[in-house]
Amino acid sequence: MAFVSQHQIQKGSSDYFLTSGDKIRFFFEKGVLDERGNFLIPKEKSVSKIGHALHAYDPVFKQVTHSSKVQELGRKLGLERPVVVQSMYIFKQPGIGGEVTPHQDATFLYTEPLGRILGFWIALEDATQENGCLWFIPGSHTRGITRRMVRAASGSSTCVEFVGSDPAYDDNQFIPLPISKGGLILIHGEVVHKSELNSSESSRHAFTFHVMEAKDTSWSKENWLQPTPELPFPSLYT
Repeated sequence: MAFVSQHQIQKGSSDYFLTSGDKIRFFFEKGVLDERGNFLIPKEKSVSKIGHALHAYDPVFKQVTHSSKVQELGRKLGLERPVVVQSMYIFKQPGIGGEVTPHQDATFLYTEPLGRILGFWIALEDATQENGCLWFIPGSHTRGITRRMVRAASGSSTCVEFVGSDPAYDDNQFIPLPISKGGLILIHGEVVHKSELNSSESSRHAFTFHVMEAKDTSWSKENWLQPTPELPFPSLYT
């Protein structure tokens, strides 16, 4: 799934991002504010995403995340103790919806062992090649990861930093996955995926959340996102 755009990665140095795991916060598209913080476009067209605890605090998205259909799917997939770690509403605004560069979700949500993160990506509008559907490299989930985003050391000028580096991905390896409104894409934590800039006149709204199989799994204390006393990772099956 589209986890962060390049702009949002850069904003990761802000406490606003780092402390958003147990809150509902808003993130803007790049270039929608002038140097004084005034909007250059209509406000309703400026938001890139809302995250990262919609599943816990918004009754609509909480109901969707813990719906009987999602729980049944989790059981069919063999998930024994799945917990919800984060959720996002992604807008992919028409004309300006930012590119999400090739990445693996486990880069940002690291577990030991790997293979314990699963993304649920629900299309709220038709996702096409024109408005920025997801693209994947088939089979890339079998190759592990070479890059992680971790919390920076105390006293650093930034809140997060990257360790390791991504390989150079061949654009010809990616295949598009257009999907109709209401469709669901399940995303392995290590599969390489991306989305292009939305230069069309149509938005591409989606709701997405990540689940971790908690049985025999260690959640890295270096991850930017951490459970808190106010919001421990809730069970998917509640």
